[in-house]
Amino acid sequence: MPRIEMGRTNKLGYAAVIGLEGYARKSVDPVLYELIKLRASVLNGCGYCVDMHATAGRKRGISVRKLFAVAAWEHSPTLFDDRERAVLALTDAVTRLGPDTVTDEIWSAAAAHFDDGELGALVLAIATINVWNRIAISTEMAPPVDAKHPVE
Repeated sequence: MPRIEMGRTNKLGYAAVIGLEGYARKSVDPVLYELIKLRASVLNGCGYCVDMHATAGRKRGISVRKLFAVAAWEHSPTLFDDRERAVLALTDAVTRLGPDTVTDEIWSAAAAHFDDGELGALVLAIATINVWNRIAISTEMAPPVDAKHPVE
């Protein structure tokens, strides 16, 4: 059970994050969206979000092999196309912010596949999952296990 339920204790702030989520979800290709969500969640160690986005990715038709390989995408070149690899690299860089993370090389690789509006939507999607990861980890949210969410 989480420490607090942000949707109840901090309704306006939670609603703002939901709004950003809605924008990101509508603005990014659904498969790329789930790859972004899963990759950032793996990097941040958010079990709740890894479970959620791996499950959502399967429902979107992403192969199990590809979902597993998100954890080591740089060493799985045959499983991801250039566009997906550019998005995963951008996700890594934005999630691991630092002085040399979102390099011109990473940005240019993404810009080769996406226009400015799409790049902005990708950055917002990456930022949003990082917010969700921090909410889930700090409030100790755990993946649900019940009749609707069995461990298979």
